[in-house]
Amino acid sequence: MHTLSDTEEKISNPVLAQKTVYSILFSIAFAHLLNDLMQSVIPASYPILKDNFNLNFTQIGLITFVYQLTASLLQPFIGFYTDNKPKPYSLVIGMLFTISGLALLAFANHFWMILAAVSLVGIGSSIFHPEASRVAFLGSGGKRGLAQSIFQLGGNTGSAIGPLLVAVIVAPFGQFYIIWFILAGFIGIWVLAKIAVWYQDHLSLRASKKIVTEEEFVPLSKRKIKISIGILLLLIFSKFFYMTSMSSYFTFYLMHKFGLSIQDSQFHLFLFLASVAAGTLIGGPLGDRFGRKYIIWVSILGAAPFTLLLPYADLFWTGVLSVIIGVVIASAFSAILVFAQELMPGKVGMISGLFFGFAFGMGGLGSAFLGYLADKTSIEYVYQISSYLPLIGIFTYFLPNIKKKVIST
Repeated sequence: MHTLSDTEEKISNPVLAQKTVYSILFSIAFAHLLNDLMQSVIPASYPILKDNFNLNFTQIGLITFVYQLTASLLQPFIGFYTDNKPKPYSLVIGMLFTISGLALLAFANHFWMILAAVSLVGIGSSIFHPEASRVAFLGSGGKRGLAQSIFQLGGNTGSAIGPLLVAVIVAPFGQFYIIWFILAGFIGIWVLAKIAVWYQDHLSLRASKKIVTEEEFVPLSKRKIKISIGILLLLIFSKFFYMTSMSSYFTFYLMHKFGLSIQDSQFHLFLFLASVAAGTLIGGPLGDRFGRKYIIWVSILGAAPFTLLLPYADLFWTGVLSVIIGVVIASAFSAILVFAQELMPGKVGMISGLFFGFAFGMGGLGSAFLGYLADKTSIEYVYQISSYLPLIGIFTYFLPNIKKKVIST
């Protein structure tokens, strides 16, 4: 991998500054991998916490809700603030919050301590994602879908690896072994500190006019832009409400319906999350090439036939369908986020914070609601109801087809 110092030398050239800076993209993607790996420890540890604290599904949902709430509420405000006053080293601060949360979770001996721990992790997420997404944007060289996909691939890969490591490290030995995951945080701090140096130099060069910027014009009325943003948020709702049914409850579903062990169910969750990572990498470049609206259309609505079949499948086909669903539905997020950024140019941080925050919020709300529903009915019923959510993808029809007009300044 190229060193960041090489990148700093290249970025000082105003011609090369317009090219895609892959060393930065892969570095921020790796940091995203470490960040989301640590965050994925929370849902992956649910079966262990459930046994240790004798929790019901409503309490499991409340843990996710608290985590996602703290991760969602702050993000738009942080993004709005850093649009005007970028803070490169805030990435390091976000990672420190996440490390603190996992350390507290490892030692937690009361339910309130679990809630406090996941709150710290949520705050870390809210600080990390807007600025990290901006780094991906700045390093894209115009290939925004590709850059966002590389960035998201890192996060989704971390989310997939996390449950697998929990099955190997934590499940056999107990809750305290969560402490080992803070090592990933210290590696992340080192990587993010290097990225912050490049980010700071980039800002200095831009301020001195050594980097050519672009001014974009969106040929849409303000009303049409607001409606389009609303539709994109509705699609985020359908995607992440369904995704939380998989990330938070898929292991319980497999254990209850097919009698799998914790380790076997975690392996199936890993396969699903790995397919999510693969789908993420596909969506962004295809959106760059064919148009983001079409990728969103195929990704959200295209997952519906498979989600509708999942509750009625045997173990083998449940595994197959979960992989297909992961690939198809995951390809939407990069396209949705870049679509929104292009609707509101110059507000990358705010839009990233809004959409990441809304995604986390919907995940938390979905987890709390579905946990309550599982307690009142059954875990199988949760999957029957949530299988209809991708049908909301029909609203993609009302999104405009954006053709960018860009003028160099």
